[in-house]
Amino acid sequence: MHTFYTPDIHGKIHRLEKQESQHCINVLRLKEGDRIILVDGKGGYYKAKIKIPDPHKCTIEIISSKHEVGKKNFRLHIAIAPTKNISRFEWFLEKVTEIGIDEITPLLCNRSERKTIRNERLDKVIVSAMKQSVKAYKPKLNRIINFSEFISIKHSSTKFIAWCDKKSNPELKELATKGDNTLILIGPEGDFSPEETGQAIKNGFHLIQLGTSKLRTETAGIVACHTVNLINQ
Repeated sequence: MHTFYTPDIHGKIHRLEKQESQHCINVLRLKEGDRIILVDGKGGYYKAKIKIPDPHKCTIEIISSKHEVGKKNFRLHIAIAPTKNISRFEWFLEKVTEIGIDEITPLLCNRSERKTIRNERLDKVIVSAMKQSVKAYKPKLNRIINFSEFISIKHSSTKFIAWCDKKSNPELKELATKGDNTLILIGPEGDFSPEETGQAIKNGFHLIQLGTSKLRTETAGIVACHTVNLINQ
């Protein structure tokens, strides 16, 4: 069955938003009586069938519902410098959504090559990956924020910063603990500056590495995400 994202579901009868309606009727060519899946991004998972196949306001009937589907006992937050090539950052967002992540914060660092992003476009990438992997929870994408401002915020998580310059750092898999809320900082292609790393340490972040290979920013983010999810299996 095809999956659609609809954040506000109330009652047995519901209408898909215009974009989802068009995709459902014009692209997938679904018809009256066809079964579909709805996810609301808040843990809700619904089985439904099409009642009125209108490409502008497709009306569907909820058959069954489940809540808190895929709820975890930990939270994962990755704060990462967007890549110069935005398609690489979109790839990162797609893959970590599929693997499992709760929050993403784009960071503006001293060596950042990309200073701005379009959250609306990136949010669509997340929604698409969420539907493809049938996730009932939608990761939160924050606005881009300056590194110094971000690390000064109080975070109720175990905090790590991945730094390539120091090969003696312990690996994330050695320090991350099952069931802990985890925040991981990933720097730009030129890595965090020593000044930024020092600031992070003063604010309670632990230095880590993500293996022996030198990774691209987006790859490092995916490795960090996968590592934490493996630890929590």
